[in-house]
Amino acid sequence: MLKLYYHPSPNPAKVALYLEEARIPYEFMPVDTRKGEQLSPGFLAINPNGKTPAIDDEGVKVFDSTAILMYLGEKYGKFMPGADQEGEYLSWMLFIASGIGPYSGQAVHFKHHAADKLEYAIRRYQFEAERHWGIINERLGKQKYMLGDTYGIVDMNLWGWMRAAAYVLGEEAWARIPNVKRLFDEINARPAAAAANGLKDKHAYKMEVDQAAREVLFRHIKAA
Repeated sequence: MLKLYYHPSPNPAKVALYLEEARIPYEFMPVDTRKGEQLSPGFLAINPNGKTPAIDDEGVKVFDSTAILMYLGEKYGKFMPGADQEGEYLSWMLFIASGIGPYSGQAVHFKHHAADKLEYAIRRYQFEAERHWGIINERLGKQKYMLGDTYGIVDMNLWGWMRAAAYVLGEEAWARIPNVKRLFDEINARPAAAAANGLKDKHAYKMEVDQAAREVLFRHIKAA
């Protein structure tokens, strides 16, 4: 059975959503990143980058959330676009992987976690996060889903970071990207989203970000 290595954060959530939507059986493998379990030799053998999510599909190991979704989509053929949409599919999947995720993550880091509040870094990543989400919002203002009229894997890829959009962009986030909020609410109403969200309750994850957690989450601190 496929094993999903999971921590309750944006990138693992999107993989869990796809597995639930596609009804693919999987074994839940909790990885407590605030305890540093992602740096254990066993996990590094699956993902040398030491981050969740990762999967072990009967010996086939895949890491990076977008790579996992593309692997699963190609294997099972569920929620995938037609051949005439391949260019759009690839473009938006990688836009999320290289833009939405990294800029949202860095915006959160410099605003909420960095000990030194560097105004330039905060402005830089906040601007780019807002710009990328604005592009998604404009897209969803023209059509119901990311690839047209049908809910699919690109929407699921986006959902993981939708869950954190208000934390990334601030209290007025949804007012600025109402089309994203519309899709977010629709996906959240699906049973698969409820099941994916419920995974956080299957393990007693460490919640506090104390000094020990900071040293494993932000390893440059200890290395400095």
